[in-house]
Amino acid sequence: MPRDAAKSRADAWIAENQPRWSDWCATIWDHAETAWREYRSAAFYVDLLRAEGFEVEEGSGGMPTAFCARWSNGQGPVLGGYAEYDAIPGNCQAPVARQQPRAGLSRFAAGHTDPHSALGVGSLIGFLALKHVMEAEGLTGTLVFFGEPAEKVCGSKPFHAAKGYYDGLDAAFSFHPAYMLPLSNTVAWTVHCGANWGKVYTFLCDRPEGWGVNPNAPIPLAHTTARAPGATDALVQMYATSKITRDSMWAHAGAWSLNEAVLIGGQATADNLAPHISQIAYAARAPKSQMLESIFGVLDRNAKAAAEVTHCRVEEGWVSRTRPGLPNHAFARLTWENMAQIGGPVMPEAAKDFAREIQSSLGLAAMDEPFLPEVTDLTDPQEAERGLRAMMQADVDHFTNDDYVEYTWHAPTVRFFIGRPMLAPPKLESGAGYRYPDWAMNALGGFAPAIDPMTAIAGRVIAQTAIDLLTDPAALSAIKAEFDDRTGGGVSGTQWLPPQLDPATPPPIHYRWPEYVETSRGRKWWIGRQPDGIEQPG
Repeated sequence: MPRDAAKSRADAWIAENQPRWSDWCATIWDHAETAWREYRSAAFYVDLLRAEGFEVEEGSGGMPTAFCARWSNGQGPVLGGYAEYDAIPGNCQAPVARQQPRAGLSRFAAGHTDPHSALGVGSLIGFLALKHVMEAEGLTGTLVFFGEPAEKVCGSKPFHAAKGYYDGLDAAFSFHPAYMLPLSNTVAWTVHCGANWGKVYTFLCDRPEGWGVNPNAPIPLAHTTARAPGATDALVQMYATSKITRDSMWAHAGAWSLNEAVLIGGQATADNLAPHISQIAYAARAPKSQMLESIFGVLDRNAKAAAEVTHCRVEEGWVSRTRPGLPNHAFARLTWENMAQIGGPVMPEAAKDFAREIQSSLGLAAMDEPFLPEVTDLTDPQEAERGLRAMMQADVDHFTNDDYVEYTWHAPTVRFFIGRPMLAPPKLESGAGYRYPDWAMNALGGFAPAIDPMTAIAGRVIAQTAIDLLTDPAALSAIKAEFDDRTGGGVSGTQWLPPQLDPATPPPIHYRWPEYVETSRGRKWWIGRQPDGIEQPG
Protein backbone atom coordinates (compact mmCIF):
# COMPACT_ATOMS: atom_id res chain seq x y z
CA MET A 1 0.00 0.00 0.00
CA PRO A 2 1.35 3.49 -0.82
CA ARG A 3 2.35 5.53 2.19
CA ASP A 4 -0.37 8.16 1.70
CA ALA A 5 -3.02 5.46 1.64
CA ALA A 6 -1.64 4.00 4.87
CA LYS A 7 -1.85 7.42 6.50
CA SER A 8 -5.43 7.81 5.30
CA ARG A 9 -6.26 4.46 6.86
CA ALA A 10 -4.83 5.64 10.18
CA ASP A 11 -6.84 8.87 9.97
CA ALA A 12 -9.99 6.88 9.25
CA TRP A 13 -9.45 4.65 12.30
CA ILE A 14 -9.10 7.70 14.56
CA ALA A 15 -12.24 9.30 13.11
CA GLU A 16 -14.33 6.12 13.27
CA ASN A 17 -13.32 5.41 16.87
CA GLN A 18 -13.86 8.97 18.11
CA PRO A 19 -16.81 8.06 20.38
CA ARG A 20 -14.71 5.39 22.10
CA TRP A 21 -11.59 7.42 22.72
CA SER A 22 -13.57 10.50 23.69
CA ASP A 23 -15.09 8.40 26.47
CA TRP A 24 -11.60 7.17 27.44
CA CYS A 25 -10.40 10.75 27.75
CA ALA A 26 -13.42 11.72 29.87
CA THR A 27 -12.87 8.71 32.14
CA ILE A 28 -9.25 9.62 32.92
CA TRP A 29 -10.20 13.28 33.30
CA ASP A 30 -12.86 12.35 35.86
CA HIS A 31 -10.55 10.00 37.80
CA ALA A 32 -8.16 12.96 38.31
CA GLU A 33 -5.66 11.02 40.42
CA THR A 34 -2.41 12.56 41.59
CA ALA A 35 1.26 11.60 41.41
CA TRP A 36 2.08 8.03 42.46
CA ARG A 37 -1.60 7.39 43.31
CA GLU A 38 -3.17 6.95 39.84
CA TYR A 39 -4.58 3.49 40.63
CA ARG A 40 -7.81 3.65 38.64
CA SER A 41 -6.25 5.47 35.70
CA ALA A 42 -3.39 2.99 35.34
CA ALA A 43 -5.76 0.02 35.64
CA PHE A 44 -7.97 1.54 32.94
CA TYR A 45 -5.05 1.76 30.51
CA VAL A 46 -3.80 -1.72 31.36
CA ASP A 47 -7.19 -3.32 30.73
CA LEU A 48 -7.69 -1.36 27.52
CA LEU A 49 -4.27 -2.21 26.09
CA ARG A 50 -4.68 -5.90 26.88
CA ALA A 51 -8.05 -5.86 25.12
CA GLU A 52 -6.26 -4.33 22.11
CA GLY A 53 -3.75 -7.19 21.99
CA PHE A 54 -0.77 -5.76 23.88
CA GLU A 55 1.25 -7.72 26.41
CA VAL A 56 1.35 -5.54 29.50
CA GLU A 57 3.74 -5.54 32.44
CA GLU A 58 1.98 -3.90 35.37
CA GLY A 59 3.99 -2.06 38.00
CA SER A 60 6.98 -1.55 35.71
CA GLY A 61 10.11 -0.18 37.34
CA GLY A 62 8.74 -0.97 40.79
CA MET A 63 6.00 1.68 40.41
CA PRO A 64 2.48 0.32 41.08
CA THR A 65 0.81 2.85 38.78
CA ALA A 66 3.24 2.42 35.88
CA PHE A 67 3.10 -0.10 33.06
CA CYS A 68 4.95 -1.22 29.94
CA ALA A 69 2.82 -2.52 27.04
CA ARG A 70 4.30 -4.25 24.00
CA TRP A 71 2.89 -5.43 20.67
CA SER A 72 4.88 -6.83 17.77
CA ASN A 73 4.15 -7.60 14.15
CA GLY A 74 7.52 -9.16 13.37
CA GLN A 75 11.04 -7.88 12.93
CA GLY A 76 11.33 -4.17 12.34
CA PRO A 77 11.76 -0.80 14.05
CA VAL A 78 10.86 -0.52 17.73
CA LEU A 79 8.80 2.63 18.34
CA GLY A 80 8.02 3.99 21.79
CA GLY A 81 5.48 6.38 23.25
CA TYR A 82 3.67 6.95 26.49
CA ALA A 83 0.62 8.08 28.40
CA GLU A 84 0.62 10.36 31.40
CA TYR A 85 -2.45 10.51 33.62
CA ASP A 86 -1.62 12.34 36.85
CA ALA A 87 -3.65 15.36 37.96
CA ILE A 88 -2.81 18.25 40.32
CA PRO A 89 -4.11 18.80 43.86
CA GLY A 90 -6.34 21.81 44.40
CA ASN A 91 -7.68 22.01 40.83
CA CYS A 92 -10.93 20.06 41.08
CA GLN A 93 -13.31 21.35 38.42
CA ALA A 94 -16.45 20.03 36.75
CA PRO A 95 -16.83 20.38 32.96
CA VAL A 96 -19.20 23.31 33.40
CA ALA A 97 -18.97 27.00 32.53
CA ARG A 98 -18.58 28.21 36.12
CA GLN A 99 -16.26 27.45 39.00
CA GLN A 100 -17.57 24.23 40.47
CA PRO A 101 -15.80 21.10 41.73
CA ARG A 102 -16.75 17.68 40.47
CA ALA A 103 -19.70 16.05 42.19
CA GLY A 104 -19.07 15.01 45.79
CA LEU A 105 -15.68 16.74 46.03
CA SER A 106 -14.33 20.05 47.24
CA ARG A 107 -12.11 22.43 45.34
CA PHE A 108 -9.14 21.04 47.30
CA ALA A 109 -9.35 17.75 45.38
CA ALA A 110 -7.32 17.07 42.24
CA GLY A 111 -8.03 18.05 38.68
CA HIS A 112 -6.39 17.93 35.26
CA THR A 113 -4.78 21.16 34.19
CA ASP A 114 -2.61 20.44 31.12
CA PRO A 115 -4.65 18.11 30.73
CA HIS A 116 -2.79 14.80 30.99
CA SER A 117 -6.07 12.98 30.37
CA ALA A 118 -5.95 14.12 26.73
CA LEU A 119 -2.16 13.83 26.55
CA GLY A 120 -2.33 10.12 27.31
CA VAL A 121 -5.29 9.33 25.09
CA GLY A 122 -3.90 11.39 22.20
CA SER A 123 -0.71 9.33 22.30
CA LEU A 124 -2.65 6.10 22.74
CA ILE A 125 -4.90 6.55 19.71
CA GLY A 126 -1.88 7.33 17.58
CA PHE A 127 -0.37 3.98 18.55
CA LEU A 128 -3.63 2.08 18.18
CA ALA A 129 -4.25 3.58 14.73
CA LEU A 130 -0.68 2.64 13.81
CA LYS A 131 -1.25 -0.92 15.05
CA HIS A 132 -4.40 -1.14 12.91
CA VAL A 133 -2.45 -0.08 9.80
CA MET A 134 0.42 -2.47 10.55
CA GLU A 135 -1.98 -5.41 10.85
CA ALA A 136 -3.93 -4.47 7.74
CA GLU A 137 -0.91 -3.74 5.55
CA GLY A 138 1.63 -6.20 6.92
CA LEU A 139 4.02 -3.52 8.16
CA THR A 140 6.52 -5.08 10.55
CA GLY A 141 7.87 -3.66 13.77
CA THR A 142 7.21 -3.40 17.48
CA LEU A 143 5.23 -0.84 19.47
CA VAL A 144 6.10 -0.16 23.11
CA PHE A 145 3.66 2.02 25.03
CA PHE A 146 4.49 3.13 28.56
CA GLY A 147 2.30 4.28 31.42
CA GLU A 148 4.20 7.10 33.08
CA PRO A 149 2.83 8.24 36.46
CA ALA A 150 3.82 11.29 38.48
CA GLU A 151 4.95 13.56 35.65
CA LYS A 152 4.10 16.61 37.74
CA VAL A 153 6.99 15.68 40.02
CA CYS A 154 9.03 14.29 37.07
CA GLY A 155 8.94 11.01 38.90
CA SER A 156 8.59 7.94 36.69
CA LYS A 157 10.75 8.32 33.60
CA PRO A 158 14.05 8.66 35.51
CA PHE A 159 13.29 5.33 37.21
CA HIS A 160 12.22 3.61 33.99
CA ALA A 161 15.39 4.89 32.32
CA ALA A 162 17.67 3.77 35.14
CA LYS A 163 16.20 0.28 35.03
CA GLY A 164 16.72 -0.07 31.27
CA TYR A 165 13.15 0.14 30.00
CA TYR A 166 14.02 2.50 27.15
CA ASP A 167 16.95 0.46 25.93
CA GLY A 168 16.37 -0.94 22.44
CA LEU A 169 13.95 1.73 21.21
CA ASP A 170 14.65 3.01 17.70
CA ALA A 171 12.54 6.16 18.10
CA ALA A 172 10.15 7.70 20.64
CA PHE A 173 7.25 10.16 20.48
CA SER A 174 6.52 12.79 23.13
CA PHE A 175 3.29 14.77 22.74
CA HIS A 176 2.16 17.55 25.03
CA PRO A 177 -0.86 19.87 24.88
CA ALA A 178 0.14 23.50 24.33
CA TYR A 179 1.00 24.93 27.74
CA MET A 180 2.67 28.21 26.79
CA LEU A 181 3.06 30.30 23.68
CA PRO A 182 4.65 30.03 21.19
CA LEU A 183 4.63 26.25 21.78
CA SER A 184 1.35 25.49 20.05
CA ASN A 185 0.98 23.39 16.90
CA THR A 186 4.71 23.14 16.54
CA VAL A 187 7.70 20.89 17.19
CA ALA A 188 10.58 21.49 19.60
CA TRP A 189 13.74 22.32 17.66
CA THR A 190 17.00 22.89 19.57
CA VAL A 191 15.49 24.19 22.80
CA HIS A 192 14.25 21.32 24.94
CA CYS A 193 13.30 21.03 28.58
CA GLY A 194 16.00 21.26 31.19
CA ALA A 195 16.76 19.03 34.14
CA ASN A 196 14.58 18.55 37.20
CA TRP A 197 15.75 17.15 40.50
CA GLY A 198 13.43 16.46 43.39
CA LYS A 199 14.11 15.20 46.90
CA VAL A 200 12.14 14.58 50.10
CA TYR A 201 13.72 15.43 53.46
CA THR A 202 12.20 13.54 56.40
CA PHE A 203 12.90 14.85 59.91
CA LEU A 204 12.55 12.33 62.75
CA CYS A 205 12.65 13.03 66.47
CA ASP A 206 13.41 9.48 67.62
CA ARG A 207 14.59 10.21 71.18
CA PRO A 208 12.79 13.26 72.55
CA GLU A 209 13.79 12.12 76.06
CA GLY A 210 17.39 12.93 75.21
CA TRP A 211 16.77 16.67 75.04
CA GLY A 212 17.57 17.13 78.75
CA VAL A 213 14.38 16.63 80.71
CA ASN A 214 14.49 17.45 84.43
CA PRO A 215 15.53 14.12 86.01
CA ASN A 216 13.46 14.97 89.09
CA ALA A 217 10.20 15.31 87.18
CA PRO A 218 7.73 12.72 88.49
CA ILE A 219 6.54 11.89 84.97
CA PRO A 220 8.95 12.13 82.04
CA LEU A 221 7.90 14.80 79.55
CA ALA A 222 5.19 16.14 81.86
CA HIS A 223 3.28 19.29 80.99
CA THR A 224 5.62 21.49 82.97
CA THR A 225 8.94 20.23 81.61
CA ALA A 226 10.96 21.37 78.65
CA ARG A 227 10.60 19.25 75.54
CA ALA A 228 12.63 18.67 72.40
CA PRO A 229 11.82 21.12 69.58
CA GLY A 230 11.01 18.14 67.37
CA ALA A 231 10.12 17.55 63.75
CA THR A 232 7.77 20.49 63.19
CA ASP A 233 10.45 22.96 64.23
CA ALA A 234 12.92 21.10 62.01
CA LEU A 235 10.62 21.56 59.03
CA VAL A 236 10.13 25.25 59.79
CA GLN A 237 13.89 25.68 60.20
CA MET A 238 14.52 23.93 56.89
CA TYR A 239 11.91 26.02 55.11
CA ALA A 240 13.17 29.31 56.50
CA THR A 241 16.87 28.57 56.08
CA SER A 242 16.39 27.50 52.47
CA LYS A 243 14.54 30.73 51.73
CA ILE A 244 17.35 32.72 53.33
CA THR A 245 20.09 30.85 51.44
CA ARG A 246 18.27 30.90 48.10
CA ASP A 247 20.53 33.64 46.77
CA SER A 248 23.55 31.48 47.60
CA MET A 249 22.37 28.38 45.77
CA TRP A 250 23.05 29.75 42.29
CA ALA A 251 23.39 33.18 40.74
CA HIS A 252 20.02 34.62 39.81
CA ALA A 253 21.25 35.22 36.28
CA GLY A 254 20.61 31.51 35.76
CA ALA A 255 17.12 30.44 34.68
CA TRP A 256 16.42 28.16 37.63
CA SER A 257 13.57 27.78 40.08
CA LEU A 258 12.99 26.04 43.40
CA ASN A 259 9.66 24.99 44.88
CA GLU A 260 8.71 23.15 48.04
CA ALA A 261 5.73 21.20 49.36
CA VAL A 262 5.05 20.03 52.91
CA LEU A 263 3.99 16.37 52.87
CA ILE A 264 3.80 15.75 56.64
CA GLY A 265 3.83 18.17 59.54
CA GLY A 266 3.63 17.36 63.24
CA GLN A 267 2.19 13.94 64.05
CA ALA A 268 1.60 14.83 67.72
CA THR A 269 -1.32 16.11 69.75
CA ALA A 270 -1.59 19.69 70.93
CA ASP A 271 0.17 18.64 74.12
CA ASN A 272 3.62 19.11 75.52
CA LEU A 273 4.95 16.31 73.31
CA ALA A 274 7.65 16.58 70.70
CA PRO A 275 6.36 16.13 67.13
CA HIS A 276 7.98 12.96 65.83
CA ILE A 277 8.00 13.32 62.04
CA SER A 278 7.77 15.88 59.28
CA GLN A 279 8.52 15.85 55.57
CA ILE A 280 9.22 18.55 53.04
CA ALA A 281 9.75 17.96 49.33
CA TYR A 282 11.87 20.22 47.12
CA ALA A 283 11.88 20.36 43.34
CA ALA A 284 14.38 22.42 41.37
CA ARG A 285 14.57 22.95 37.65
CA ALA A 286 17.54 24.33 35.75
CA PRO A 287 19.02 24.31 32.26
CA LYS A 288 22.23 22.64 33.47
CA SER A 289 22.79 19.72 35.83
CA GLN A 290 25.74 21.52 37.44
CA MET A 291 23.32 24.15 38.73
CA LEU A 292 21.22 21.48 40.41
CA GLU A 293 24.27 19.97 42.05
CA SER A 294 24.95 23.35 43.64
CA ILE A 295 21.32 23.87 44.70
CA PHE A 296 20.97 20.47 46.34
CA GLY A 297 24.36 20.80 47.97
CA VAL A 298 22.98 23.82 49.85
CA LEU A 299 19.66 22.05 50.60
CA ASP A 300 21.46 19.02 52.00
CA ARG A 301 23.51 21.20 54.35
CA ASN A 302 20.40 23.10 55.41
CA ALA A 303 18.64 19.85 56.25
CA LYS A 304 21.50 18.63 58.41
CA ALA A 305 21.65 21.95 60.25
CA ALA A 306 17.89 21.98 60.84
CA ALA A 307 18.02 18.47 62.26
CA GLU A 308 20.90 19.34 64.58
CA VAL A 309 19.17 22.40 65.98
CA THR A 310 15.88 20.61 66.68
CA HIS A 311 17.13 17.32 68.18
CA CYS A 312 16.18 15.33 65.06
CA ARG A 313 17.84 13.29 62.40
CA VAL A 314 17.16 13.65 58.70
CA GLU A 315 16.61 11.10 55.93
CA GLU A 316 16.78 11.92 52.23
CA GLY A 317 15.05 10.29 49.28
CA TRP A 318 15.18 11.14 45.58
CA VAL A 319 11.91 11.81 43.78
CA SER A 320 13.38 12.81 40.43
CA ARG A 321 16.75 13.32 38.80
CA THR A 322 16.41 13.99 35.08
CA ARG A 323 18.87 14.99 32.39
CA PRO A 324 18.56 18.02 30.06
CA GLY A 325 16.75 17.14 26.84
CA LEU A 326 18.60 16.17 23.65
CA PRO A 327 17.25 17.55 20.34
CA ASN A 328 16.91 15.71 17.04
CA HIS A 329 16.37 18.02 14.08
CA ALA A 330 15.82 15.24 11.54
CA PHE A 331 12.99 13.77 13.61
CA ALA A 332 11.53 17.22 14.30
CA ARG A 333 11.57 18.07 10.60
CA LEU A 334 9.83 14.82 9.63
CA THR A 335 7.15 15.36 12.28
CA TRP A 336 6.65 18.97 11.23
CA GLU A 337 6.11 17.91 7.62
CA ASN A 338 3.23 15.71 8.72
CA MET A 339 1.83 18.36 11.04
CA ALA A 340 1.89 20.90 8.22
CA GLN A 341 -0.15 18.52 6.06
CA ILE A 342 -2.64 17.73 8.83
CA GLY A 343 -3.15 21.27 10.18
CA GLY A 344 -4.13 22.37 13.66
CA PRO A 345 -7.30 21.66 15.64
CA VAL A 346 -10.50 23.40 14.54
CA MET A 347 -12.90 24.32 17.33
CA PRO A 348 -16.52 23.31 16.60
CA GLU A 349 -19.41 25.63 17.41
CA ALA A 350 -20.28 23.63 20.53
CA ALA A 351 -16.83 24.40 21.94
CA LYS A 352 -17.20 28.08 21.09
CA ASP A 353 -20.61 28.23 22.77
CA PHE A 354 -19.12 26.69 25.91
CA ALA A 355 -16.25 29.18 25.85
CA ARG A 356 -18.74 32.06 25.52
CA GLU A 357 -20.64 30.72 28.55
CA ILE A 358 -17.40 30.84 30.54
CA GLN A 359 -16.80 34.41 29.47
CA SER A 360 -20.33 35.41 30.43
CA SER A 361 -20.05 33.71 33.83
CA LEU A 362 -16.96 35.83 34.50
CA GLY A 363 -18.84 39.03 33.67
CA LEU A 364 -17.11 39.42 30.32
CA ALA A 365 -18.67 40.09 26.94
CA ALA A 366 -18.98 36.86 24.97
CA MET A 367 -16.73 36.98 21.91
CA ASP A 368 -17.54 35.88 18.37
CA GLU A 369 -14.17 34.10 18.31
CA PRO A 370 -13.54 33.16 21.96
CA PHE A 371 -10.35 31.15 21.33
CA LEU A 372 -6.85 32.34 20.60
CA PRO A 373 -5.84 31.93 16.92
CA GLU A 374 -2.84 29.87 18.15
CA VAL A 375 -5.28 27.06 19.00
CA THR A 376 -5.57 26.35 15.26
CA ASP A 377 -2.69 28.18 13.56
CA LEU A 378 0.59 26.39 12.96
CA THR A 379 3.88 27.82 14.19
CA ASP A 380 7.04 26.96 12.29
CA PRO A 381 9.45 25.22 14.69
CA GLN A 382 12.27 27.69 14.13
CA GLU A 383 9.90 30.63 14.56
CA ALA A 384 8.75 29.09 17.84
CA GLU A 385 12.38 28.71 18.83
CA ARG A 386 13.03 32.40 18.24
CA GLY A 387 10.10 33.23 20.48
CA LEU A 388 11.41 30.98 23.22
CA ARG A 389 14.93 32.37 23.06
CA ALA A 390 13.56 35.87 23.56
CA MET A 391 12.59 34.69 27.07
CA MET A 392 15.84 32.84 27.77
CA GLN A 393 19.39 33.70 28.68
CA ALA A 394 21.70 33.47 25.71
CA ASP A 395 24.05 30.72 26.87
CA VAL A 396 21.57 27.86 27.40
CA ASP A 397 19.50 25.55 25.18
CA HIS A 398 17.02 24.36 27.82
CA PHE A 399 13.90 25.93 29.25
CA THR A 400 11.30 24.75 31.81
CA ASN A 401 11.17 21.03 32.62
CA ASP A 402 9.41 17.74 31.93
CA ASP A 403 10.70 14.22 32.42
CA TYR A 404 10.21 13.19 28.75
CA VAL A 405 13.86 14.26 28.45
CA GLU A 406 14.87 10.82 29.72
CA TYR A 407 13.71 9.24 26.45
CA THR A 408 15.94 11.60 24.46
CA TRP A 409 19.10 9.93 25.80
CA HIS A 410 18.04 6.40 24.86
CA ALA A 411 16.49 6.89 21.40
CA PRO A 412 15.88 9.68 18.91
CA THR A 413 12.87 11.49 20.36
CA VAL A 414 10.51 14.11 18.95
CA ARG A 415 8.69 16.55 21.23
CA PHE A 416 5.64 18.21 19.70
CA PHE A 417 2.78 20.40 20.89
CA ILE A 418 -0.82 20.61 19.70
CA GLY A 419 -3.12 23.55 20.39
CA ARG A 420 -5.51 23.06 23.30
CA PRO A 421 -8.59 25.24 23.88
CA MET A 422 -7.13 28.56 25.09
CA LEU A 423 -9.43 31.56 25.61
CA ALA A 424 -8.72 34.85 23.90
CA PRO A 425 -8.26 37.75 26.35
CA PRO A 426 -11.00 40.40 26.38
CA LYS A 427 -10.38 44.01 25.44
CA LEU A 428 -11.21 45.90 28.62
CA GLU A 429 -12.24 49.55 28.53
CA SER A 430 -9.53 50.34 31.06
CA GLY A 431 -6.91 48.97 28.71
CA ALA A 432 -5.65 46.66 31.45
CA GLY A 433 -4.67 43.10 30.74
CA TYR A 434 -6.74 40.14 31.80
CA ARG A 435 -5.86 36.65 32.97
CA TYR A 436 -8.54 33.97 33.08
CA PRO A 437 -8.85 31.98 36.32
CA ASP A 438 -7.37 28.49 36.25
CA TRP A 439 -10.75 26.81 36.55
CA ALA A 440 -11.77 28.10 33.11
CA MET A 441 -8.93 26.30 31.34
CA ASN A 442 -9.50 23.20 33.46
CA ALA A 443 -13.20 23.10 32.55
CA LEU A 444 -12.38 23.31 28.84
CA GLY A 445 -10.07 20.31 29.25
CA GLY A 446 -12.98 18.20 30.42
CA PHE A 447 -15.50 19.35 27.80
CA ALA A 448 -15.33 16.87 24.93
CA PRO A 449 -16.17 19.18 21.99
CA ALA A 450 -13.37 21.53 23.11
CA ILE A 451 -10.62 19.00 23.88
CA ASP A 452 -11.29 16.22 21.36
CA PRO A 453 -10.00 18.19 18.33
CA MET A 454 -6.56 18.47 19.97
CA THR A 455 -6.55 14.80 20.96
CA ALA A 456 -7.38 13.71 17.41
CA ILE A 457 -4.64 15.84 15.83
CA ALA A 458 -2.05 14.48 18.25
CA GLY A 459 -2.99 10.90 17.37
CA ARG A 460 -2.83 11.64 13.66
CA VAL A 461 0.62 13.26 13.91
CA ILE A 462 2.02 10.26 15.78
CA ALA A 463 0.48 7.67 13.47
CA GLN A 464 1.49 9.41 10.25
CA THR A 465 5.06 10.12 11.34
CA ALA A 466 5.45 6.55 12.60
CA ILE A 467 4.26 5.24 9.23
CA ASP A 468 7.07 7.24 7.63
CA LEU A 469 9.58 5.56 9.93
CA LEU A 470 8.21 2.09 9.16
CA THR A 471 8.07 2.55 5.38
CA ASP A 472 11.11 4.75 4.73
CA PRO A 473 14.34 3.21 6.07
CA ALA A 474 16.28 6.31 5.02
CA ALA A 475 14.16 8.53 7.28
CA LEU A 476 14.77 6.29 10.27
CA SER A 477 18.48 6.05 9.45
CA ALA A 478 18.75 9.84 9.34
CA ILE A 479 17.28 10.39 12.80
CA LYS A 480 19.39 7.58 14.25
CA ALA A 481 22.53 9.00 12.64
CA GLU A 482 21.85 12.37 14.25
CA PHE A 483 21.30 10.68 17.61
CA ASP A 484 24.64 8.90 17.27
CA ASP A 485 26.34 12.15 16.31
CA ARG A 486 24.93 14.08 19.28
CA THR A 487 25.81 11.35 21.78
CA GLY A 488 29.24 10.60 20.33
CA GLY A 489 28.32 7.07 19.30
CA GLY A 490 24.83 6.36 20.63
CA VAL A 491 24.00 4.93 24.02
CA SER A 492 27.21 4.86 26.09
CA GLY A 493 28.91 7.13 23.54
CA THR A 494 31.52 9.71 24.44
CA GLN A 495 28.93 12.49 24.86
CA TRP A 496 26.12 10.33 26.22
CA LEU A 497 24.72 11.15 29.65
CA PRO A 498 23.77 8.05 31.67
CA PRO A 499 20.71 7.97 33.93
CA GLN A 500 21.22 10.08 37.03
CA LEU A 501 19.67 7.52 39.38
CA ASP A 502 21.18 4.22 40.46
CA PRO A 503 19.05 1.30 39.21
CA ALA A 504 18.74 0.16 42.83
CA THR A 505 17.16 3.45 43.93
CA PRO A 506 13.57 2.69 45.00
CA PRO A 507 10.80 4.81 43.46
CA PRO A 508 9.39 7.27 46.02
CA ILE A 509 6.00 5.58 46.22
CA HIS A 510 6.07 5.26 50.03
CA TYR A 511 5.78 8.96 50.85
CA ARG A 512 2.54 10.60 51.94
CA TRP A 513 1.56 11.96 48.54
CA PRO A 514 -1.88 13.57 48.26
CA GLU A 515 -4.58 11.06 47.32
CA TYR A 516 -8.17 9.97 47.59
CA VAL A 517 -8.96 7.72 50.55
CA GLU A 518 -11.61 5.04 51.02
CA THR A 519 -13.39 4.89 54.39
CA SER A 520 -16.81 3.95 55.69
CA ARG A 521 -17.76 7.51 54.72
CA GLY A 522 -16.97 6.78 51.08
CA ARG A 523 -14.22 7.92 48.72
CA LYS A 524 -12.97 11.35 49.70
CA TRP A 525 -10.03 13.63 49.06
CA TRP A 526 -7.45 13.44 51.83
CA ILE A 527 -7.87 17.06 52.96
CA GLY A 528 -11.01 17.71 54.96
CA ARG A 529 -12.64 21.07 55.51
CA GLN A 530 -15.59 22.65 57.23
CA PRO A 531 -18.85 21.96 55.38
CA ASP A 532 -20.08 24.81 53.21
CA GLY A 533 -22.30 27.19 55.12
CA ILE A 534 -20.72 26.65 58.53
CA GLU A 535 -19.13 29.85 59.74
CA GLN A 536 -16.14 29.76 62.03
CA PRO A 537 -16.06 32.14 65.02
CA GLY A 538 -14.03 35.23 64.29
